[in-house]
Amino acid sequence: MTDISEVGEFGLIDRIAERIKEKEGLVKGIGDDCAVLEDGDYYTLLTTDMLVSGDHFNRNWHSPWQIGWKSIIVNISDIAAMGGYPEWCLVSIALPDDVDYEYVDDIFKGMLDASEKYELSIIGGDTTHGDLLVINITLIGDVEKENLCMRGDAEVGDLICVSGDLGKSWAGLDLLRAGKEGYTEFHLQPDCRLELGRRLAPHVNGMIDVSDGLASEVNHICDESGVGALVEKDKVPISDRTREAGKILDKDPMFWALSGGEDFELVFTIPEEDLDRIEDTEPIVVGKITEEGRYISNGEKKPLEGGYKHF
Repeated sequence: MTDISEVGEFGLIDRIAERIKEKEGLVKGIGDDCAVLEDGDYYTLLTTDMLVSGDHFNRNWHSPWQIGWKSIIVNISDIAAMGGYPEWCLVSIALPDDVDYEYVDDIFKGMLDASEKYELSIIGGDTTHGDLLVINITLIGDVEKENLCMRGDAEVGDLICVSGDLGKSWAGLDLLRAGKEGYTEFHLQPDCRLELGRRLAPHVNGMIDVSDGLASEVNHICDESGVGALVEKDKVPISDRTREAGKILDKDPMFWALSGGEDFELVFTIPEEDLDRIEDTEPIVVGKITEEGRYISNGEKKPLEGGYKHF
């Protein structure tokens, strides 16, 4: 028997994808932040994410409200990466024996607050019993056809940009693991860049959200676009607070930025001559799309490797 860790998450996904027959009306299926369907003057966007206790949240650290909030935010981030906006939400939840009514009510308060902030409606779902607390969210959104952004749209010569500091969520996680206080808000209560995604969409080529670390996301763009990339290590944005957390824990903040994930910033590519069109969004240029190879350079080129692994 083959252990799933030998194949990996994306090897498993590829195996599933190669056996699926596409149906008329499908613009993009497996391989992007959202599936894309034809819908008149718009495209319909569909995304789903599952959060499992102990893997995606810790009930000792996260309040039930924060768990509910995060479950919605991580899905909206996928919509943001496609240049769209969320409309409808389905919620499925498995509840273990040690969860009471008030706890579940607070989870849904978090979901409702996130839904209200980003103007989406919860329209249904499912509840069941389980050994662990598990939440699965399905979001349905829309995007104007001319604004659709996909991982596979990057072009050779594009600049690689990010929307903000990286590594802050994983820094908070490692601080929590070490029993340290402070600088944990980005992990416990993340937010997404929906408005920014909407502003960038008319101008950028490829785009993806940072859920598994910069290295992983740039590699996804390269895989889908059939291109290479060169990331300049000294241009990767890491905040002073994240660097200080690294000193406290004796950990490399660059590892958090490249491989940590859950920052939910946006990584996007744009022709160099168009950069001034998005100057007001304060893009951070970290590299360039090339014809082949994936590298990170700090005077010496090394393979661009890393990213959070689920298996």
